[in-house]
Amino acid sequence: MIRRIALGAALAAATFAATPALAQQKVDFVLNWVPGGDHAPYYYAKKMGWYSQASIDLQIEPGKGSALATQRVGAGSTPIGLADMAGVLVAKGKGADTVAVFNVYANSPQGLYWLKSSGIQTVKDLAGKKIGNPAADGARVMWPALAKANGIDPKSVTWVNIDANGKLAALKAKSIDATTSFYNLHHVFERELGADMGFLAWRDAGLNPYGNSVIVNARWLADNKPLVDKFVKVTQRAFAACVKEPRPCVQALVDANGALKFDNELENWGLVEKLMSDKFSREVALGIHDDARMASDYELVREYIGLDKTFDVKTVYTNEFLDRSVKMSK
Repeated sequence: MIRRIALGAALAAATFAATPALAQQKVDFVLNWVPGGDHAPYYYAKKMGWYSQASIDLQIEPGKGSALATQRVGAGSTPIGLADMAGVLVAKGKGADTVAVFNVYANSPQGLYWLKSSGIQTVKDLAGKKIGNPAADGARVMWPALAKANGIDPKSVTWVNIDANGKLAALKAKSIDATTSFYNLHHVFERELGADMGFLAWRDAGLNPYGNSVIVNARWLADNKPLVDKFVKVTQRAFAACVKEPRPCVQALVDANGALKFDNELENWGLVEKLMSDKFSREVALGIHDDARMASDYELVREYIGLDKTFDVKTVYTNEFLDRSVKMSK
């Protein structure tokens, strides 16, 4: 189990003292999907007034997939979003003007689920099968890389559009052969499918790019650097606080989204902690994008998925706003 975060002295500094906020700037933030345990830190920081104290009136909007969040931020219709980083690289090649400022998933959260009774055992067994998930799901963007890394033609599967809440029902009904989901929902699949659950984490199948990252529109960033700096540091502080003591964070999430169940989202958050931890988040800073890993992810996307236009990967992320005293403990 991951040890709790070691907070630096700067975390308790006067920067985040409860001083009266001055002029509030409204900032829209679109999530990758509907609110869940992995989004608890944003709601906790909002409930605690930390964004407000930083003069940020944060408006959190449920998302409909990483691809859509990336499109919106890239086009400038929404200044900040949460999206799968590999998909962000693909979108950059198509002209999306985004910069990642905070990494959430240091490990890929993507997973494949199927029924063991179907006879599927590996990625190769998916050839000729139907995979169901939402049309804007980030897994579709990265599927060619997973398929090629495992020796099958990416076009050998049929994608079926299914709402996120319909995945399990479709799998049980055998109207699809497999589906995709983030690892922080693994406990839901285990509960519903039991011993018949087949599972493969993409990170165990030769594909472990950075997962969800907070991205901002590049032009908006250039015009609002002080605001982005405050947003990132508050968000980093919130993630640190939620790892140290998750229950109040999950409660803030549930309070803001009444349909959620506390125990389920608490378990969700526990799995998120595992995805957050790697060598760089433990030794350098929570939320960092490592240069070598980003270069490797760029090459993976270029080779297996393809880029409409090449670019310098360092233009797609920055670590300048992170507080380096906040780390995952070793």
